[in-house]
Amino acid sequence: MKITGARILLEVLKREGVDTIFGYPGGKVIPIYNELFDFEGISHIFTRHEQGASHSADGYARATGKVGVCLSTSGPGATNLVTGIMTAFMDSIPLLAITGQVGTKEIGTDGFQESDIMEITMPITKHNFLIRSIEEIVPVVKEAIYLTLEGRQGPVLVDFPSDIQTLTMEVEEFEKLYKKDIKKFPKEELDSVDEIVEIINSSKRPLILAGGGCKKSKEKLKAFSEKINSPIAFTLMGLGILNHKLSLGMLGMHGSVPANLAVTEADVLIALGMRFDDRVTCNLETFAPNAKVIHVDIDYAEINKNKQCTHLVGDVKEFLKKITPLVNKKEFSYWNEKVENWKEQNPFTYEKDLSIIKPQEVIEEISNLMKDAIVVTDVGQHQMWTAQFYDLHNPLCTSGGGGTMGFGLPAAIGAKIGRPDKNVVAIVGDGGIQMTSQELMTVFQYKVPIKIVIINNSYLGMVRQWQELFYDKRYSSVDMHCNPDFVLLGQAYGIKSIRIENPKDLRKVLEENLFTDEPVLFDVRVAEEENVFPMVPAKGNLNEMILK
Repeated sequence: MKITGARILLEVLKREGVDTIFGYPGGKVIPIYNELFDFEGISHIFTRHEQGASHSADGYARATGKVGVCLSTSGPGATNLVTGIMTAFMDSIPLLAITGQVGTKEIGTDGFQESDIMEITMPITKHNFLIRSIEEIVPVVKEAIYLTLEGRQGPVLVDFPSDIQTLTMEVEEFEKLYKKDIKKFPKEELDSVDEIVEIINSSKRPLILAGGGCKKSKEKLKAFSEKINSPIAFTLMGLGILNHKLSLGMLGMHGSVPANLAVTEADVLIALGMRFDDRVTCNLETFAPNAKVIHVDIDYAEINKNKQCTHLVGDVKEFLKKITPLVNKKEFSYWNEKVENWKEQNPFTYEKDLSIIKPQEVIEEISNLMKDAIVVTDVGQHQMWTAQFYDLHNPLCTSGGGGTMGFGLPAAIGAKIGRPDKNVVAIVGDGGIQMTSQELMTVFQYKVPIKIVIINNSYLGMVRQWQELFYDKRYSSVDMHCNPDFVLLGQAYGIKSIRIENPKDLRKVLEENLFTDEPVLFDVRVAEEENVFPMVPAKGNLNEMILK
């Protein structure tokens, strides 16, 4: 018996644990779709745009911890994946992008729908491959999946010429190729932690800063923080990893007052699995001015890139496992008492209005009702309000580094398909949802029972806020009062859709519709010019926040 190159691709994916592909067909992947037609063991989700496929695969990966796979044709199909690949790259998400390509003899001829997707994606992938023979399919796909998950996770692209998809080889030869091991990186032992132990033991005002690299270290992070009695601040990507009494919430531009004050006064900052990006540090020169900074990260390229530190390169989980028995147990101290006072005196707050729904109120109500949900957001003000007011018990699924509008809806689809046992709510803005609203058709077709909450303020809210605060209210190209009727739009796609305008109706409507087994879209009309506070102006000092 013989097997085609396209079939080999699917067989390898299946054997490596892939059960779902998000994709959009086109001319240069027809052989793959021909094999998918009756292939058992892998489900294909037909998204309505390639960007939707990449974000759905991303959401799937974030929710499951497994590699998310997306598939597109060549040319514009491949380039439409680029935004999603960038989003995954910035947030270290294991994404495998498979693109069709023109035949091997046509590469470089500017043939129909040819694009050099290898060069285009080189800066935003961990690695990319161009398959040049049928014998390369097995080792390339196995290595690609390994690379997405190994070390600092991230996207890998495989470009697959159409002629190789139709070539055949003997099944026996395929089996021999699959049995061969790929070259893997040896796991390095952690260096000595003696210096770090000494720094922590001598500290009086320690602060832990946990980033997305702590996702697999929840219990060990808890044990470490409790042993040294250290408050914990989180980056946006770290939110929801650990819900704990020592938590100070998010640090940074829209972070909590206690977190921003604590990092300013701490004498030791233990930064775990994060990269000191500008939304966390704001003015880098005054960030953690009184602290010895310890940085633990799996990616050597992040060490001393932005902040000079005492550092250790390695897996956060292994670091915490090694260091926790070695550090001294610290008792509740004046430092803890001071931080607790900051928390009591400076909670996230807003002024309620009986005549109009406040966006923060929507987040609070959903949080009260859906404690254990997977929460997905788009990008903008609603994202920051979610970070501030949602009592997260799972990592927040959001575009952090990329800040990619349009991420929320397709990512929620992927998250729900990956975790059908979990409630999934997508909190999105009226701007962002219009960038990928065609994925409502995917929701309907596959009956994906996500709940989509549009925080509708008729503005590009975050840009408008900056224009209000720093550009004399010159509202340039942010007015969205010409929005479509989102209820009619949802209904056009066959989705139950509800408008909420009266604050008195908010909780009742949410209670009645959040836990149904069908998709529901909520168009929630909120105060139009509400701002996100606290706010640290760009390059400002973290302890100098605009509070209202």
